Amino acid sequence: MRTTIAHQRSGRTRAQILESAETIFAAKGYAATRLEDIAADVGIRRASLVYYFRDKQELYDAVLTEVIGGLMTRIQHVITAARGLPDAIDAALDAWVDYAGERPALARLLLREIADAQPGKPSLFVQHAMPVLGLMDQSIREGQRLELFLPIDPIHFASTITGATVFFLVGTPLLGDAWPLDPRSTDQLAHLKEELRRVGRRLLGFVGPKTRARGKKRNSSPDAA
Repeated sequence: MRTTIAHQRSGRTRAQILESAETIFAAKGYAATRLEDIAADVGIRRASLVYYFRDKQELYDAVLTEVIGGLMTRIQHVITAARGLPDAIDAALDAWVDYAGERPALARLLLREIADAQPGKPSLFVQHAMPVLGLMDQSIREGQRLELFLPIDPIHFASTITGATVFFLVGTPLLGDAWPLDPRSTDQLAHLKEELRRVGRRLLGFVGPKTRARGKKRNSSPDAA
């Protein structure tokens, strides 16, 4: 019984550390974040934090595993459940916006990584994000193979969608009274999803449920439905 209680307490503490670290890394960036700050936020000593994560890099890696792993799970689920590749892309865009709206640290962590990027130095964030990018790359290239989509580079597609989302969620609040809106409200996220679906379909050349990529011949594949 005591072992079970201790195990549960340990699990709660680890979860609290990860939650605090996610917020502080997003607010300060990797370099400026100290383990002491995270420990103080959780209400434990630095030595206790190191019991769970031996150093800052291990903790940051665990945060990215949690944050980006959750995104990957969400996108995998909606793509698998979708009827055809065009619907899968729409569903993936919706899932991305919903997840980024629910998890404010995601967009800020990405911006921090961009700001701190150094040529020739691998980004831990990018390493974690590669499975997500790979899944989108695979879906878009399969649509191109079936002549459903135009031959756009999937990286260009991902950059356009990601950039628009991140700026909307993080940049628009900086406009203050000039643009008084809450980008994470249900209505604003719904509008953003609608706009990104429209942009995504235009980039891919798929403009409606019964059309094919502009300039391409029709394809009888069941994925085209």
